[in-house]
Amino acid sequence: MKVIDLTYSLSKDIPTWDGSYNFELSIDTDYKDCTIPDLFRTNKVKCGAGVGTHMDAPAHVAEGGRTIDFLREDELIIDCIVIDVSNEADENYIIIPDVISKFEKEHGVIPKKSFVIFYTGWSKYWEDRDKYRNNYKFPSVHEDTAKLLLERSIVGLGTDTLSADVGANGFPVHRMILGGDKYLVENIANVDKVPSVGAKIFIMPMKIKDATEAPVRIFAVIDFLL
Repeated sequence: MKVIDLTYSLSKDIPTWDGSYNFELSIDTDYKDCTIPDLFRTNKVKCGAGVGTHMDAPAHVAEGGRTIDFLREDELIIDCIVIDVSNEADENYIIIPDVISKFEKEHGVIPKKSFVIFYTGWSKYWEDRDKYRNNYKFPSVHEDTAKLLLERSIVGLGTDTLSADVGANGFPVHRMILGGDKYLVENIANVDKVPSVGAKIFIMPMKIKDATEAPVRIFAVIDFLL
């Protein structure tokens, strides 16, 4: 069995949607403040809920939709499909339904209750926060592709970019996927290490009551015995 971490470490310098520095870790109590032998260092964290590798719950755009704490375990530990478009993707690339058709000709119809990740290769810019954000120019998903994935009854959609939408024409993929009671995961790391089919994914958001977004820890598990 091989386990692949698909999560970026949170730090003050990571890319963010609005370009701000949206994560802060500070020391609340330090070792020097304690009495020997009981030494502790405690931290405080200040950040937006949609920072780093994170999840958008339906309520992020759908009034009355489910929040993070209402997502079920059987939606978060599921089979994973990776669709690789990295050879053709650039900052203006839009993932159209033909991409799904091409994938399914090779691998079969996307199974119901799958988590689908688009690997665009844009993750190579993660360490360069300005290039990764790129003034909202990065590979994105067409709303018709989102519609097709809903017809396949996926549980959620993931991408290795800031967002499935670039925002130039609004956020139709967010409205479609989240409005369909599914979830989105953005800024996924190491997708190139996950096979197109056959992996199991574990998506573990911080279980925050009433939250519409939350940082997540994601692992892909590949069982070589299968």
